[in-house]
Amino acid sequence: MMHRTLAAFGAGLIGLCVTTGAVAQNVTELEVTLSTSATASGLSNVLDQLMGVENASLSGVNATRLRTLASPFSGTASDDPRIMDASALMALPTPRGGEGWRCLTEALYFEARGEPVEGQYAVAEVILNRVDHANYPDSICGVINQGTGRQFACQFTYTCDGRPEEIGDENAWHRLGHIARIMIDGAPRDLTAGATHYHADFVNPQWASLYPMTADIGIHHFYRQQY
Repeated sequence: MMHRTLAAFGAGLIGLCVTTGAVAQNVTELEVTLSTSATASGLSNVLDQLMGVENASLSGVNATRLRTLASPFSGTASDDPRIMDASALMALPTPRGGEGWRCLTEALYFEARGEPVEGQYAVAEVILNRVDHANYPDSICGVINQGTGRQFACQFTYTCDGRPEEIGDENAWHRLGHIARIMIDGAPRDLTAGATHYHADFVNPQWASLYPMTADIGIHHFYRQQY
């Protein structure tokens, strides 16, 4: 196990040197595959050498590039390979999933089907962020249906506005079903900076003054609950 782990560690550092183009020629002089019979002092010496190579490699990368590599995605939908446009989503096979997937797809359909694709991903982020937040139910359906049955006292308006929930746009359902599947399957949530709330730009709920706004996508403003 130690042999495998340390070898992988050394290989990762070598990859960094090759990627940056700095002091790569020195890497071949190091023995990075260690056996369990190595003494403590020998292990320490090799790790010191590896760290020296890493530091030398990083010194060859300018500060702006390092900040870029370490920063979360902050571009547009076309820059992010996770976010497909409508035609790419439509080209995928029929989406399928369990109860949580259906709840999320329905929420996206009734809350965001008229939004740009980034806005649809963003609403999915909010719902999944709530699932992970201590103040909300720990399931997708639980989050979406919180307060349902009390008119205009629910968390997502479509569940308590008194209107029937009819799905008539099959193409929208197809696209949003894939967005729900992609997000449930673990796509990074980096469009809204951890948002737990959103509202349309033509309303001004009281809670909006309590939380910092983290994103503005389509007609929705996004906010993060801090406690």
